[in-house]
Amino acid sequence: MTLDPRVKELLAAIDPAAPAPGPGADPVALRAVRRQALKDLNLPPRPVGGVMDTTLPGPGGSIPIRVYRPQQTGPHPLLVYFHGGGWVLGDLDTVDDVCRALCEVCQRVVVSVDYRLAPEHKFPAATDDALAAVRWAAVHAETLGGRAEGLAVAGDSAGGNLATVTALRVRDEGGPAIAAQVLVYPITDHDFDTPSYRLHETGYSLTRAGMMWFWEQYLARPEDADHPWASPLRTADLTGLPPALVLTAEHDPLRDEGERYADRLREAGVPVRLVRFDGMVHGFFANAAWDLPQRWTAYETVAAFLRDTGEVTP
Repeated sequence: MTLDPRVKELLAAIDPAAPAPGPGADPVALRAVRRQALKDLNLPPRPVGGVMDTTLPGPGGSIPIRVYRPQQTGPHPLLVYFHGGGWVLGDLDTVDDVCRALCEVCQRVVVSVDYRLAPEHKFPAATDDALAAVRWAAVHAETLGGRAEGLAVAGDSAGGNLATVTALRVRDEGGPAIAAQVLVYPITDHDFDTPSYRLHETGYSLTRAGMMWFWEQYLARPEDADHPWASPLRTADLTGLPPALVLTAEHDPLRDEGERYADRLREAGVPVRLVRFDGMVHGFFANAAWDLPQRWTAYETVAAFLRDTGEVTP
């Protein structure tokens, strides 16, 4: 399929001179640009039952989190969410709109995690923080207004990678139990020569050069890219993992690795639902500025998947 006409317009409106991930980019400057863009957008916050900013203890110090509670009476199951941004960009504010929407559409207490970023904190810092956050949320579910039964992990892009890796680590490192994983155009490998990378090398929001730069920022050593906690597609054994929903975008360099990971899960006997969004590009799920109708379809898809796993509020 061709690009969705609205997406085509949005991509054409991007200033080609604007700072972007790639060779020579400054992570600090890119973060500042994103914060300013979000400030300029000035979106009114979507209503939820309550929002609380707090911290939890992590392996490298306190980890900021933001907790969203639905308007309806609970307790509700937990959804721990990890933002995207190539492990380099993003924070609680960049996914505030996403988490508010998921809180109400899915009827879950959403815990958004501000994990440590690269290049200041190299692999495996982000995944260590993600694991710590899930374990803390499971223990403190009642205090958060939720319940640990039915806990799910979710994330987009690099956050999808962290959700994937957290599911692997809790399987191998003693819990807690995760009932479901929601992986939105996840990073699962570091193969930059897949057909989707070659077809969508430039001009589709996320670029091949940008992803190579993100990996360079994230890793302390090139050989770390082969570690299953960095490239979960290279995990030898995927059995025993929780049911997964994998969402991909047709015109996304990461499309093939996300869909291959879904195939690998299915081959390992894990219940999987794979949904490709035709005409979409990387970022359609989490980009509040675009507010595409497919974004809401994706949120409803997440809610339906969580209902189908039998883990939504009775």
